Amino acid sequence: MKYSLMRKFDVTNGPGIRSTIFVSGCTHNCEGCFNEDLQSFDYGTEWDLKAEKEFISFVENPVVVGVNILGGEPLQQTMDDSLGNLLEKLKTKFPDKSIWLWTGDTFEDAILNEKKFKIIQYCDVIIDGKFELENRNIKLKYRGSKNQRVIDVLKSLETGTIVTFDVD
Repeated sequence: MKYSLMRKFDVTNGPGIRSTIFVSGCTHNCEGCFNEDLQSFDYGTEWDLKAEKEFISFVENPVVVGVNILGGEPLQQTMDDSLGNLLEKLKTKFPDKSIWLWTGDTFEDAILNEKKFKIIQYCDVIIDGKFELENRNIKLKYRGSKNQRVIDVLKSLETGTIVTFDVD
């Protein structure tokens, strides 16, 4: 896995002060993508133990309430187990800190893919759906277009239906 950026403190993506990783690589090619450089799987820095330790040190800070995984496309980071392993470590070490993930995939399709589910299982909230320029709405919290949903992962998996996460 490659990543382009880690943010120690992020107040833009998700509620509260959070730590964020932007992964590299995406094949969705959404028109109007705000991170077009991150579509290349060759962009950025190779994820390694040093990067992992640094990111975990960000999350250890008591002011950090959670983690954000953006991209690129996090659910296309299946060439190795780096992202899944990181999320498992974070969820084990910081069970009270939420993990939010943004994907162009739909939740219904993603959970059927074993490799993607290995990532999803550690997430608390997923913002799903491709960015659609014609549905762009800058007033929406945590998403760019009105087709995208903010999903409570655990409740959705428990009930077998999509349960949205209240962002207001």
